[in-house]
Amino acid sequence: MSIPAFGLGTFRLQGQVVIDSVSTGLQLGYRAIDTAQIYEIGVSNFTVDLMQQAIAAIGAEHIATNQIELHPYLQNRKVVEFAQNQGIGITSYMTLAYGEVLKDPLIQQIAERLQATPAQVTLAWAMQSGYAVIPSSTRRANLESNLKARELTLSEADMALIATLERGHRLTSPKGIAPNWD
Repeated sequence: MSIPAFGLGTFRLQGQVVIDSVSTGLQLGYRAIDTAQIYEIGVSNFTVDLMQQAIAAIGAEHIATNQIELHPYLQNRKVVEFAQNQGIGITSYMTLAYGEVLKDPLIQQIAERLQATPAQVTLAWAMQSGYAVIPSSTRRANLESNLKARELTLSEADMALIATLERGHRLTSPKGIAPNWD
């Protein structure tokens, strides 16, 4: 089972804003639209234990992806490694960490050298790491710019440098859906 590597996030968008964002995204070529646990359609925020339970119940082959918070400041390596070993894909949400990583000097230096935006560098890092991404935007210019991350290739050295940004910085832990994180 597979899903497109680049999709459109819809978290917190409502009414006409979400309709316009999705319509614009579809016009620009987006073909995956975010459908996480909070909307009651996917496996998201699953820890290793929860993935083990899901695999026991339905089998890993029936789980296309585990949608988790994942960005340079929270690389969630234990969950990623387990999922990948089981053949389960990872979808990174909040890949830009609410814009925090866009201000990171290392990300900015890489972006400047590659003549790209910090968002493109961060999204390219996630995709080259093997994750699907679902950045959210209501602005056509950002939706277009983000798509260009698919054309960006980071060097192994750049990938290794971004890997050093891990700091366990979780930005979301909503009551009612937050497990005991790995």
